[in-house]
This record gives sequence, structure tokens and C-alpha cells, in this order.
Amino acid sequence: MKIEILGVKIDNITFQDAIEKARALLGDDKQNLMVTCNPEILLHADKDNFFRDILNSASICVADGFGLILASKFLKDSLMERVVGVDFVGDFCKICEKESKSVYFLGGRDGIAQKTADRLKKRFPDLKISGWLDGGINLKDCCKLIKSASPDVLFVALGAPRQEKWIYDNLREIPSVKLAIGVGGAFDFISGNVKRAPKFMRRLGLEWLWRLIIQPWRIRRIFNAVIVFPILFFASIIKK
Repeated sequence: MKIEILGVKIDNITFQDAIEKARALLGDDKQNLMVTCNPEILLHADKDNFFRDILNSASICVADGFGLILASKFLKDSLMERVVGVDFVGDFCKICEKESKSVYFLGGRDGIAQKTADRLKKRFPDLKISGWLDGGINLKDCCKLIKSASPDVLFVALGAPRQEKWIYDNLREIPSVKLAIGVGGAFDFISGNVKRAPKFMRRLGLEWLWRLIIQPWRIRRIFNAVIVFPILFFASIIKK
């Protein structure tokens, strides 16, 4: 079942459901995109029809942002729970380790992708890591490098909408990849480059406040997610 918010159809599934659904796609004949949505992504999609179409074409589209969970409570059906991207990456790497599937990390600032790979390798010693590339590389050239590594899973941390558009445009050039996942800022947290919010703030959906405290330069993005998104969401309900 999917729940539509601002024109984007989001899978109404639990975190564990998302893990199992992604796991099943590893044996799929076709290539697949997974999207981890938050209010900021939906704001981009509201202004960009092509981007919205990409999101709606994804094999899995989950609610990462707490704002989407709150918004859904004003609809006929509510989203079950958040599927937090940074947690999903770790848990899914555990699945890949068990099933001998290889993973590749693309994105982040200098050294972040490698540090992310190193951290996950320590957590999952038998995880097959095909490689990593920083987001600063010429993205037109990186397909050949990734293709030569033949990964099964590709984690892309280029930020939305760039990462989803890159996957849409280039995935067919990397035929070994069965599942490509846009993970936004997950590498920053996994690598330890950015400290995660305390657990109580995460439970209360106050990660935006934590990010504002430690990264005040993000104020415009946080304003869009916390103020602009609810306004547009309620306006869309009134129109209906």
C-alpha cells in the first residue's frame, strides 16, 4: 500500500518490511531504485515534475523524515513508521554480508566514502566492498570505474535530487547493480564526520533541531522542511 503526499507515492511499510523488500530485489532480473524521502525531497518534487516521476518510478520509496509521518496522520491512512536512511544502510549491509552481496559507496566529501566503507567493514568483517568514490569526482567518468567493480548494491550519497537523477540516468550503464539507493547524508553519520542526534531527540523527531545546533548554516534547508513543507502540505489538503 502506498500513501501519496504532495504527489509522491510512499510505501506504507515498517523498517523491517523495507529491509525484506530490498533483500528480495537482490535476486531480481531488473535493476531497481530505492528512495528515502523526507520533506525537503518532496519540496523538490513539487517544483520538478521529472524528479517526481523518478520518485514514483522507484521500486521502494520510504519515509525517512519525521515530518512525513506527522503529515500522514492528517490523511485517511497513516504511515507506519520511519525508515531512517542511515540505519537502513547499516542493517542492509548486514544482509549483504550474510548473502555474499557486494556493495559500493559513491558520494560525500573527500575521504567520506572510504571512511564509511571502513566503518562498515569493521562492523561486518565479511562484507564484500567493491569500492568507493567521493562525490567530487567527475560523475560522467565514474560509471566505468563502478562497472569494473561489479557491485550488487550501490549506495549513492550525492544529496537530493542529484543522487536520484544520477541513478536514473546512469544505472543502466552498471548492469551488475540490482539495487541503487539514494542515501543523502548517511555517509556523514556512518563515517563519524557528523555526530548523530541523541536518541531521545530522534524519537521525538527533533533531529532538525540538532542539525541546526551543530550545523547552523543549514538553516534555510531546515526552514523549508519545518515551515514551508507543512504549509504546502496543508494547502494541498484544502485544495482536495
